[in-house]
Amino acid sequence: MQSRTKRYAELFKKVDRMKLYKYDEAIRLLSEMKNSKLDESAEVAFRLGVDPKHAEQMVRAVVLLPHGLGKTVRIVVFAKGDKEKEAQEAGADFVGAEDLIKKVQEGWLDFDKTVATPDLMGQVSKLGKILGPRGLMPNPKTGTVTFDIKKAVDELKKGKLDFKVDKTGIVHSAFGKLSFGPQKLIENFASLADAVIRAKPDTAKGSYLKSVVISSTMSPGIKIDPLSLAELKAA
Repeated sequence: MQSRTKRYAELFKKVDRMKLYKYDEAIRLLSEMKNSKLDESAEVAFRLGVDPKHAEQMVRAVVLLPHGLGKTVRIVVFAKGDKEKEAQEAGADFVGAEDLIKKVQEGWLDFDKTVATPDLMGQVSKLGKILGPRGLMPNPKTGTVTFDIKKAVDELKKGKLDFKVDKTGIVHSAFGKLSFGPQKLIENFASLADAVIRAKPDTAKGSYLKSVVISSTMSPGIKIDPLSLAELKAA
């Protein structure tokens, strides 16, 4: 714990707490904070000028990060028949119908994403109280309730990300690993930030991007100038 404290203090000195960095400059600085013993995640928090209490100001969307998140994604597919075979051939980690639903009901949650065919959603809906709070419930809005199982599994394996504003008006998400290096992190961040900007509700008034802060798992935050994202085009 002491060594982490010393390391954090050294990293803290590298960051100008009064400065708003351009996003690419901030990411290059973050990349310099790479830990030799741990491949930390690069994370971002967008504080938005929306009120999530109102349904018309909810911000939620999906984005396919060009370089993924740098971690293995374990995918469950609820399907049967030909679609079960399609899921297996697409590389899904766990595939099934009633048996898999029962397994989850009994407490098994050793997976990261779920996909379901529309004909099974009546049964999968029984898992709402288990999967919903964990952000694991299949949803047609995110492309995870579909008969195109191969496409859904392929996109999730490649780094498809589902983000949603929380009740405090913040979108928090990882956008890669520090081992990616600055260029890949910049491209991932550009895609994510562009998607957040495009998801701005029509009813949102005033400033939309209130603040943007990036950090790694164990680094201090680096403030990004929201204006540097104004003309952002995803890489």
